[in-house]
Amino acid sequence: MTTGYLWDEIFGWHDTGSGALFPADPDAGHQPIAHHVAHPDTKRRLHELVCVSGLVEHLTRVAPRPATPEQLLRVHTPEHVERIVRESALPKGGDAGDGFSPFGKGAYRIAALSAGGAIAMTEAVVSGAVDNGFALVNPPGHHALPETGLGFCIFNNVAVAAKHARAELGIERLAIVDWDVHHGNGAQAIFAEDPSVLTLSIHQDRCFPPNSGLLEDRGTGAGRNYNINIPMPVGCGDGAYQYAAETVIGPALQAYAPELVLVACGFDPNAMDPLARQLVTSTSFVALTRTVKEAAQRSAGGRLVLLQEGGYSPIYVPFCGVATIQELAGVHVMDDPMLPVVGGMGGHDLEPHQKALVDRVATYVADLRG
Repeated sequence: MTTGYLWDEIFGWHDTGSGALFPADPDAGHQPIAHHVAHPDTKRRLHELVCVSGLVEHLTRVAPRPATPEQLLRVHTPEHVERIVRESALPKGGDAGDGFSPFGKGAYRIAALSAGGAIAMTEAVVSGAVDNGFALVNPPGHHALPETGLGFCIFNNVAVAAKHARAELGIERLAIVDWDVHHGNGAQAIFAEDPSVLTLSIHQDRCFPPNSGLLEDRGTGAGRNYNINIPMPVGCGDGAYQYAAETVIGPALQAYAPELVLVACGFDPNAMDPLARQLVTSTSFVALTRTVKEAAQRSAGGRLVLLQEGGYSPIYVPFCGVATIQELAGVHVMDDPMLPVVGGMGGHDLEPHQKALVDRVATYVADLRG
């Protein structure tokens, strides 16, 4: 088993400004702060733990390269790409498009490398250079829409990789699984009418974007039934997430039988995250990873790529990430030292209302067969 690993130091230089969430604005009461909630230090700390723990010695490094304009334009409008290029040249940078996702000068270079890193890891997996892979890219991408960035995302990395796999790598049928705590609205919108891409998002109900990721959103036209949302109630812990993996995610992938599985891998369902209200520990990320890994082995020759998305606890994200990569690589170098704390919190047992929600979504799996 060979697992690819991708990180570039420039990802740690992505500038998200001096506001805590919104840009600093004295008139609105938004004070400047040392670290924006999406500051890249969280991902840098994950990379450093991968190295210091010795896990990196069990991985095969894959080098990123910038996505070309042609590759970005398979997903995004020319106007969006041109605006990011233009604002990236300004002395103080610009905004991804929603008014609260600032970026500094030179952001286009970093965002294009993030999307290109997703492509590079996908190529490495599809070609057989590695069996599976984890791309620790930044900025994230899963909220970005064709015409705009959104929610700290500039380009939709997983969608760019998926479009590339379809156009250049001979993949005809693939699945995108999104377990970031915020809805994978970008892939849902981009592939809404495309039955050759199954999009499946497990997220906190209506956390972000507002009123997005509802049960009723099933895809449109020819893509009807090929989008599945699992809007988890607030306060779900390991029991609920692992039940969803066993009851919906695994069976859906088995029914769809993709040739490639891409994962928008956010660690923000974790119990210490400031931008969500879930209780997940590293054990659930291991279970989710095992679920998609086994599914990829059944139908896709093991071809599985995890692309880093959100996760805003600099304390806990690194341990969740190491646990996930260990499961991918089939090795163990360290235990999660925070597990006695977060695992000891109440709320990890599967509750009846959580089970009822997951069971309702599970009925959608039958629509993927035949």
